[in-house]
Amino acid sequence: MSEESDLEKTEQPSQRKLDQAREKGQVARSRELSTFAVLLAGGAGLWFMGDSLSRQVVKMLREALILNHDMVFNPEMMATRLYDISLEMLIIFAPVLLLLVLAALLSPLALNGWLFSTESLMPQFSRMNPASGIARMFSTHALVELLKTIAKAIVVGGIATMVVWSHRDDVIELATLSVKAGIPQMGHLIGVSFLSVTGAMLLIVAVDVPFQLWDHNKKLKMTKEEVRKEAKETEGDPMVKGRIRSLQREAARRRMMEAIPTADVVVTNPTHYAVALKYSENGMRAPTVVAKGSDLIAQRIKEIAAENNVPILEAPPLARALHRHTDIGQSIPEALYTAVAEVLAYVYQLKSYKSHGGNRPQQPGVLPVPAELDPTHTGVAS
Repeated sequence: MSEESDLEKTEQPSQRKLDQAREKGQVARSRELSTFAVLLAGGAGLWFMGDSLSRQVVKMLREALILNHDMVFNPEMMATRLYDISLEMLIIFAPVLLLLVLAALLSPLALNGWLFSTESLMPQFSRMNPASGIARMFSTHALVELLKTIAKAIVVGGIATMVVWSHRDDVIELATLSVKAGIPQMGHLIGVSFLSVTGAMLLIVAVDVPFQLWDHNKKLKMTKEEVRKEAKETEGDPMVKGRIRSLQREAARRRMMEAIPTADVVVTNPTHYAVALKYSENGMRAPTVVAKGSDLIAQRIKEIAAENNVPILEAPPLARALHRHTDIGQSIPEALYTAVAEVLAYVYQLKSYKSHGGNRPQQPGVLPVPAELDPTHTGVAS
């Protein structure tokens, strides 16, 4: 039962799957939205440019219907004249045609934004399979599209019929009117019919757009197994990630151990903690921690320090505070400046004693470590 549920597409598509589908040109599309946009653009263009267009068309027809004797008996002149008239007609209606083209190109942006994909242009030989074509013809998707077409025809045709029927007297009256009086009446009837059909198309768009978005999301839904597989691909296998983290920790520990010989001093607990400090007057605002560790790592830090003649100083409160409140590569807290300064002063005196002799410096006594920085004063065992 659980295996069947894992194979059911019940999970919402991930962002990765949505992006992959978009790259392939698979996005929600509404033909009704494009049809409505083109219809609205055409109507708006004729509404605002109708007077200018009609004047230009009438003028062009008046000139085109004037024929002279030479043109009638010369086919070449007739062909040239026909070409000129066609070109002039195209120029007259170019603004409306451009508006229609823009509406057809920009209407999909309302659903998906700008999208350019070459994958949808690649040939798919699977579509040439007759069996697949027949299956698509009798699929659920084809049935839904058929029902949508029938419903659209009923809605648009029904509303158009109602409008014409309600104005039947005006339509019949057109036959009795003169051309001058009939043209405005016919324009009014056409305008009312256009607005009614546009309203019907708007109703269809209001239903079709949410349906297309829902249908597109449904097609991209994922099974639980697909979700788990994608998580592994994007985030990585937990075992592999754990191995990578282990290697990263090992590399960081190796770099830390390599930095110990460059330290000025190693402060110890003496058994639990060890912190290696380095300070240079050139480029360092404050002493920096180059290595730190506890238990076995602390022991190894001390061994490397001893092998490289790095001074080791037992200062339990300072070691605990440094280990708790600093990270490798980080400067020490300001509250520990005084204590670390005493330690470094001792280290420099010790180096001078080993190089030039004299009186051996005494190790610092109780260092000024603020109680709030010492874990033993905050309930954390050392």
